[in-house]
Amino acid sequence: MAVELKSRLSKQLGIRLPATLAFDFPNIERLSHYLSTEGLRLPSPDSPIATRSVRTSLNQPDQPDEPIAIIGMACRLPGGINTPEAFWQLLQEGGDTRSPIPAERWDLKAYYDPDPEAPGKMYTRFGHFLAKVDQFDANFFGIAPREATAMDPQQRILLEVSWEALERAGHRVNRLAEEPIGVFIGNDGQDYQRLLARHLEHHPTSSLATYLGTGVALSSIPGRIAYTFGFTGPSLAIDTACSSSLVAIHQACASLRQGECSVALAGGVKLHLTPDGFIGTSKAKMLSADGWCKTFDASADGYARGEGCGVVVLKPLSKAIADRDNILAVIRGSAVNQDGPSSGLTVPNGQAQQRLLRQALSNAGVAPQDIDYLEAHGTGTDLGDPVELTAAAAVLGEGRSPTTPLWVGAVKTNIGHLEAAAGISGLIKVILALQHQTIPPHIHFQDPNPNVDWQQLPIQVVKQLTPWPQQGKRLAGISSFGFTGTNAHVIVEAAPTQINPAIPDSHDSGEPPVHLLTLSAKSADALKLLSRQYQDYLITHPDLNLADVCFTANTGRSPLSHRLSLVGKPAKR
Repeated sequence: MAVELKSRLSKQLGIRLPATLAFDFPNIERLSHYLSTEGLRLPSPDSPIATRSVRTSLNQPDQPDEPIAIIGMACRLPGGINTPEAFWQLLQEGGDTRSPIPAERWDLKAYYDPDPEAPGKMYTRFGHFLAKVDQFDANFFGIAPREATAMDPQQRILLEVSWEALERAGHRVNRLAEEPIGVFIGNDGQDYQRLLARHLEHHPTSSLATYLGTGVALSSIPGRIAYTFGFTGPSLAIDTACSSSLVAIHQACASLRQGECSVALAGGVKLHLTPDGFIGTSKAKMLSADGWCKTFDASADGYARGEGCGVVVLKPLSKAIADRDNILAVIRGSAVNQDGPSSGLTVPNGQAQQRLLRQALSNAGVAPQDIDYLEAHGTGTDLGDPVELTAAAAVLGEGRSPTTPLWVGAVKTNIGHLEAAAGISGLIKVILALQHQTIPPHIHFQDPNPNVDWQQLPIQVVKQLTPWPQQGKRLAGISSFGFTGTNAHVIVEAAPTQINPAIPDSHDSGEPPVHLLTLSAKSADALKLLSRQYQDYLITHPDLNLADVCFTANTGRSPLSHRLSLVGKPAKR
């Protein structure tokens, strides 16, 4: 059929077309664009040689060490947190999201035993979980229901969060098709593969077997995003255990600086769909029985398992400024290394952590005393916490006066340890703190860990909501360490206060008498929900510039099939 299509088009248009036409341009829109542009320059069927132009990207790096702008972010976090705004509300209030293991995940009675020595059991009944992970709007992404069922829920959640991150960045997904956008995702979970394998053992003729490979392969997690949105930049799945998502951020920045992509999506995801991981970590006595990460506290007895997803949209700073993007924060530099020959595969290495911090500082071009705040890895173990704080003090304590201690905290005390998604949750926390110029409290910290020499270390744990002092540029470091030794550190700076002031705003010439707000969604119900969200947001944010709101809604969101247009003007005050 593909060859017949090519032959008919070649005859009707009078041009020689390649035999692979239908596979190179697999939908009508792309085929039509090709035929109306490059196709017109192809030789006729009578010509002896058929040539075909090749699209190339001229995305060459400007500066190999250029800072990277964060221009969008989105998340799904425990406790029903589905937006960065809800996340900040939890952080500033010092809340936590601990809950019993959801009953729909597995039969806890069959696997729970408070005795840590009980074989094949878990000694905790708690964790930090997402709700309704089985729900997914497959039609929105054009995915058949049967294929969606075979897709790992981690793929499904990432599709939704990536779409939201791009919309928050003001980038229409349909405008990005075939653009060199990179996708870098950290993940180390294979629970759904186990569930499908067990299902197929009892139902070997199940139609789900058709999609087993693409449904659960680790490479399909970023690949699904790139394919669905039409991105052509690098697509990498990264598994370095607990440091996976922060390593993904590091790799995305490197790819942007090398000119491999013009924009990058980076982040991580982790879900707990079987009891296997809980049983394994219980056997290793790694878990906190009460389901809280009591990081840096004397009562620290292990970590609490959590799950979630976070994605940021990245772009070279100079390009973000030129494009007048909304810059949330700036990545100044990052580094990744390995513990090497420590005293055990899973034992942290303080010397390696010191080397990591020094390399990140060098890459960022900042001095140790310039770092105001450290978002620590901080799992809440009696071994890991002292090693991390001692290493941090040895490097970041240099040149620091007694009146300017290094502030330290860990988001794991709020939402648990998200493992492969831990680093991205810490990064989003730091971005929000920079935006609000406030450091949220580090909770579950009552009695300092006696294995840490608190009197000698220039470190102070943030115990309450604290204004972020302006002592220069606001800078923070985020650490994430994999349990098999891969360490990552990212240094983030507050967004520039003035972005391209020489370029006038589109509405500088005067306020128009009315404004046009256009909204769209893929269903009538979704459009009603979206309109209510805009209504609530405008009511609760009366000082917003209405022209800016309308401009972003009209140009930064993809036009979908169900649409609503409203005309209005600012209320007189």
